[in-house]
Amino acid sequence: MTVYLVGAGPGDAGLLTVRGAELLRRADCVVYDRLAPAGLLDLAPEGAERVPAGKAPGRVERTQDEINALLVERGRRGETVVRLKGGDPFVFGRGGEEAEALAAAGIPFEIVPGVTSAIGALAYAGIPVTHRGLATHVTVVTGHEDPAKGRTEVDWEALARAGGTLVVLMGAGRVGEIAERLQAGGLAPETPAAVIRHGTRPDQQTLRTTLGLLDAAGCTPPAAIVVGAVAGLDLAWFERRPLFGRRIVVTRAREQASGLRRRLEELGADVVELPSITIEALPVEIPELAAFGWVAFTSANGVAAFFAALQASGRDARSLGRLRVAAIGPGTADALVRHGISADVVPARFVAEALVEAFPDPIVADERVLVARAEQARDALPAGLGERGYDITVLAVYRTALGQPDPAALARVHAGDVDAITFTSSSTVHNLVDLLGEAPDPQPIVVSIGPVTSDAARSRGLRVDAEAATSTIDGLIDALLRSLTKE
Repeated sequence: MTVYLVGAGPGDAGLLTVRGAELLRRADCVVYDRLAPAGLLDLAPEGAERVPAGKAPGRVERTQDEINALLVERGRRGETVVRLKGGDPFVFGRGGEEAEALAAAGIPFEIVPGVTSAIGALAYAGIPVTHRGLATHVTVVTGHEDPAKGRTEVDWEALARAGGTLVVLMGAGRVGEIAERLQAGGLAPETPAAVIRHGTRPDQQTLRTTLGLLDAAGCTPPAAIVVGAVAGLDLAWFERRPLFGRRIVVTRAREQASGLRRRLEELGADVVELPSITIEALPVEIPELAAFGWVAFTSANGVAAFFAALQASGRDARSLGRLRVAAIGPGTADALVRHGISADVVPARFVAEALVEAFPDPIVADERVLVARAEQARDALPAGLGERGYDITVLAVYRTALGQPDPAALARVHAGDVDAITFTSSSTVHNLVDLLGEAPDPQPIVVSIGPVTSDAARSRGLRVDAEAATSTIDGLIDALLRSLTKE
């Protein structure tokens, strides 16, 4: 039995340590802070207990004593308990108090450091805490002391005389008093200062000002306040990314969304996952492949389901040894490569009609083609190949079903609280509109991966603002960037 006090970092889920991710993946129970990145909870096993323990100004889910008792109780059960804390557990995170409670109860514990907002938020704002010629040292101080003490232990005047960089955490509620006392200690009103709100998150906001004007800058929590010469540097990068501040909806199935989400987040987007479809493999029996000359795949989902069924029958990729293989596009071809198969045919345009054109003429009359596809799909490929003289067998290896997205994500779309919606297939279009009940009004920007998806969107009353030039994730992102840049 071990309780792990894990630093989640200041907001960007990508700043979690490798050790922290490893522990979350095998946790039985996760006790998490309000400021811990919500996406990190998805790393925990589906059956893991998730217990909120957040604190916000004027609202407390659990007192610190209650959190300590909870950790001891769960630890005594012999569970793997992850206490997921914003920032670093030992930097104003009260991790020391939790460790003391565990030690007193004889519960083994481990501390997993995290990136503190005193460093991370400043880095994402382009403000180094030290810089040659400007600051050789940094002081990190809390602006929110224990109110039960009835007195302050922070000598702000002495901190002013210490020089260097001063970083104040949890000081938004006392920023005026703090600024006055620092000036009383000798810092000039013209001393550079900055407020970083929601540091490292997609809604980060950096307010650059001076110490004399700090109180008027609009400092609201959660915020890190920095005072000193380094605050006059502007090495901004995070807030200058092309999709920064844009809220983009991803409608792909949850198991497919990670790649698109990662790319969008790297461009600065606030990604709303709204999986309008789920992928369900069908219990099919793969026929004897020696009877066919070709196998054609129309999606990466079809590849995954086909090979899962093949493996279930005791066979593997060697069964395709003499067959030629066709893939509708590079994503499907990449999925085949992961199974050791290189596609013989990939069309220049990634639609069924182009795949029909890319097929060579049959070697023999009625050469057989096995088409592995979704249960519900367009008949353009089998019909077109049939007209070319092929003998077609259609094998439905998976189905798309209506997704069950987070109601809060749906509400954002209803309320118009998103900038763009991305669609990667016709089924994502139809299912999203079904989930919404109608096309959103006003409608955000709609970006489609290709002409078939665009037609589906228009058929459901949506305006298509941009369509990918190539039906790939790269093409979709390029179209999204062009569309949002034109605004």
